[in-house]
Amino acid sequence: MEWFIIIPIMFLLFALNMRIYLAMFAAVLCYFIFFAQIPLQIAVQRLIAPTQNSSLLAIPFFILLGSLLGATGIATRLLQVADLMVGRLIGGLGHTNVMLSTLMGGLSASNLADAAMMCRMLVPDMIKQGYSRGTAAAITAASSLITPILPPGIALIIYGLVADVSIGSMFVAGILPGLLCSALLLVAVYLVAKKRGYKPSRTERPSVSETRRTLFHAWPALVLIVLIIGGIRFGVFTPTEAGAVATVVTIVIGLFVYREMKLGDLGDAFSQTARQTAAVLLVIMMSSALAWIFSLERAGVMLAEWIIALTQNPWLFLALVNLVLLVLGMFIEGNALLIILVPLLKPVVTQLGIDPVHFGIVMILNLAIGTLTPPVGTVMLMVCNLTKTSFGEFLRDGWPFLLALFIALAIVTFVPLLSLALV
Repeated sequence: MEWFIIIPIMFLLFALNMRIYLAMFAAVLCYFIFFAQIPLQIAVQRLIAPTQNSSLLAIPFFILLGSLLGATGIATRLLQVADLMVGRLIGGLGHTNVMLSTLMGGLSASNLADAAMMCRMLVPDMIKQGYSRGTAAAITAASSLITPILPPGIALIIYGLVADVSIGSMFVAGILPGLLCSALLLVAVYLVAKKRGYKPSRTERPSVSETRRTLFHAWPALVLIVLIIGGIRFGVFTPTEAGAVATVVTIVIGLFVYREMKLGDLGDAFSQTARQTAAVLLVIMMSSALAWIFSLERAGVMLAEWIIALTQNPWLFLALVNLVLLVLGMFIEGNALLIILVPLLKPVVTQLGIDPVHFGIVMILNLAIGTLTPPVGTVMLMVCNLTKTSFGEFLRDGWPFLLALFIALAIVTFVPLLSLALV
């Protein structure tokens, strides 16, 4: 059991604010040098092996797709559609913010990119219309969490690879939970807006001509959403192929349909995609090596035996996992936790008869909520920085939206049919 010391070493390095992949690399290196009678060449092989999976190509394709949305004009057209749908409700811009995240969730794949885009597009107008800075920031951050749940979220791809579950099944399983999060956030926005007197963003019902005009301008963006989700759902192409096709279609829309994208924008998007893909793949490489160590040392089997000795009730197990993940998610990046914990927990999930697709959606939603909680919630930190909002303002004004997401998590956890009905 001496190898077990690498886990506290890794978490200590996390606490010292070392980059996640470096902390994992230190733990892997420590194991091979001090605790394993295995050549270091094996360590190198275990680090490189995960990159040979062709399914990983879906990650850069969907990151590139998210990077292109703002430059192509697609995000602007979807904003107009969202305003058309919910702008007349009390607190119209808040509802528009949530609805735009729901529409973008079928394209963006990254909650950080989604939140950054909303901060630029909507937060200034929300503040002008009387929203407090904390409320505007909190709605933007909370609504961006719809993105990892709706296809083609990067977390869905990573979980599918790590848990050896169909990525297409994960994509389809995320649709209803993502829409549930959207609906509950809309309710929270309505209640807050009614209490604080936030007004609709539009006073008149959209006319037939305005509706027709808005949908006509937005049809390429709406077709893109149907292309990704429908194509995967009906087996026209794999998730990786869907990412490639959607990226090409987006570039064509930006250059030749809307004609708002310039070649310089394309270069910036490729550069941004390369940096983000490298960051994700470094975490995948390191955490996959850790997962191999856990498998070699039978850590997952030992954890399964320990948990089953405590309880064989799958619902109690899911409640305990949620509690642990909510605490860990406050301190550690979600994708890293996903890759570290799934190999450990999968034997337990199998023995307790929990569907791995349902379990994946529960984990992803839970870890997404962790990006809104201090001290190191990545979405919270970025939104507060971009909107010049203090953490105190964010937490004071944002608790109704966090509560809505916790309610969504409870429903998704204890109603498996919500995740599995479409699958």
